[in-house]
Amino acid sequence: MKDIKLIDNTSESELLKVSAPIVEALRNASENPTYQFHIPGHTKGRAIYKDFKKLIGEKVLNLDTTDEFDNLGTLHPATGPIKEAQELASQAFGSEKTFFLLNGSTAGNLAVGMALTKAGQKVIINRNCHRSALTGLMISGAEPIWICPSRIEDWSIWGSINAEDIEKTLQANDNVGLVWITNPTYEGVVSDVKSISKVCKKYNVPLVVDEAHGCLWNFNRKLPETALKLGADVVVHSLHKTGGSMSQSSMLHIAKDSIVDADAVEKALKLLHTTSPSLLLLASLDASRAVLQSKSGQALLARTIKNAKYLRERLDNIPNLHQLKTGFGYMTDVTKVFIKIDGLSGKRLESILEIDFGIEVESASDIGVLILCNLGNKHSDFKYLADSLEKIAKTNYTDICYLENRKHMPMIAPKIIMSLRDAYYADKEIVSKEQSIGRISAEVIAECPPGISILLPGELITEEHLPYLNDYNSLEVVKNK
Repeated sequence: MKDIKLIDNTSESELLKVSAPIVEALRNASENPTYQFHIPGHTKGRAIYKDFKKLIGEKVLNLDTTDEFDNLGTLHPATGPIKEAQELASQAFGSEKTFFLLNGSTAGNLAVGMALTKAGQKVIINRNCHRSALTGLMISGAEPIWICPSRIEDWSIWGSINAEDIEKTLQANDNVGLVWITNPTYEGVVSDVKSISKVCKKYNVPLVVDEAHGCLWNFNRKLPETALKLGADVVVHSLHKTGGSMSQSSMLHIAKDSIVDADAVEKALKLLHTTSPSLLLLASLDASRAVLQSKSGQALLARTIKNAKYLRERLDNIPNLHQLKTGFGYMTDVTKVFIKIDGLSGKRLESILEIDFGIEVESASDIGVLILCNLGNKHSDFKYLADSLEKIAKTNYTDICYLENRKHMPMIAPKIIMSLRDAYYADKEIVSKEQSIGRISAEVIAECPPGISILLPGELITEEHLPYLNDYNSLEVVKNK
């Protein structure tokens, strides 16, 4: 077995003693070149725009291939090194079966909707779900029954999902085929998945957890417990968000003792995935799992948590700065730091950080900014960030500060007039934003990040929605008959 070098911020002499089958297969293909008469047509970078090749490097283009060639295996059905890599991921995350995803966790959510729900069936789902979950339900024709999580009013965000609300909704509705929740929230608020799982098992209804932002949890006890250990049937992880893989790469896990049809999920993924999957993206999933599972990766994650705690301690001592954290009636992930500074909107704080200090944050709302403490950040990064926030909090920015007349995420229980699918496929017309009040939305409007819908198809548009729609002059609505 060959060694695999760790990521850039580890010393060159430090090597992983773990298996990464796709990485190994790509290395073997690179070291044993062949005459290529197949896709991709740039033929190992020879037909690529030279400035682009110079930018990303010839080695990357040489490795840009798809499955079926060079003994790399196939994605659907999984064979060879790809099958081996998925099995190793299953062992690392504690699942019965793990599927690699291209097109991000969106592909996983689409497959869940397509494979595990059907037309007319009810699905209990949280209001702050990702827009891809909505799309999955549109594909199947299932009818969402909306659960509104608790509200954290001071921060203008959704909080945790209450197991009692899930049970009451199950009692009040027949033909519920699925409970589908998001945990953690984009800002890091954690729900009691164990209690929710117990309720679902009591009613024999599968539980799917979109744990896109919790892929690190299984690898350190100081992080919340993964839903795979708390009774969920299906869990989706965005490895590219915080786990170290390349953009667009994620995983879908079928839990041990799951009551869902894993074959149906696999068939849906086959329909949804490209037939020319990128081996670079698949290899990055293989590599990120290898890092997280290794002793070096464990040390890296422990350092990340230590750095996050250092940052939080520094922030606690900055006047006029506030952070969202465990201890106010909810639990949070320590690595997701949501902050606000008195007198500054989140958008204004974001621009100050970027323009004056060269710092880019994950996102900004009308209230504050979200900072991700990542595996690749060094301690010096966090020190500079804390020093910069200290300077901002002590500087008089009020002469140029503004509180934008816009909102980040609607704290509104949707008024549903039509089903998602009927509204999306209905005859439509485009009207001005002002004329849309009282009409039925025919489109998903969801800004990314975090991808939570402002409006969804079939929802009644009200005046309450307008502050969230500053970037829209017109909206697509169901045409009046």
